Amino acid sequence: MKHRFFPIALLVLGACTQMPETTAIPEIDVVADATQVRPKVRPAGLGRVVPTAARTAEEFDVTTAEERKAAAAAPVVASEKRLGLTVVSLGDPTQAGFWIKTPMVSAQGKGRVVYPGTGKSVQVNLIPIEGADSAGSRLSLAAFRLIEAPLTELPEVEVFSGG
Repeated sequence: MKHRFFPIALLVLGACTQMPETTAIPEIDVVADATQVRPKVRPAGLGRVVPTAARTAEEFDVTTAEERKAAAAAPVVASEKRLGLTVVSLGDPTQAGFWIKTPMVSAQGKGRVVYPGTGKSVQVNLIPIEGADSAGSRLSLAAFRLIEAPLTELPEVEVFSGG
């Protein structure tokens, strides 16, 4: 029985190795147009470029002490609106500044993030991203450090607009 099965198995497996014919992809001539607009390489965040040799959080965070002090300053609470709680992950560490990319807003604006773990807050730029309001958000390295949230975790923060 084994001897009859083996040749049949070889034939079946051999048929699996046949490659289908491929069709050639036509070549397209691309001609640069003088009116064509190309994206420009821009420095991230505050107009400062993060050093390519950066390896630590301190090296990636190119904010100044004055900027950190201004971001930590208490806003006018009467003009704030609570947007809710969101889980944040660390955003692009090469994008400098104090920002949160969140689906909780539909337009860019000013706001504030509070980390209940330390009670500290930071004023941020609110940047909209696609997703449900309950989806997570991305917080800048500088903001993570200022509110003293653990960089390797997914902390929950409270988000406010205005201020």
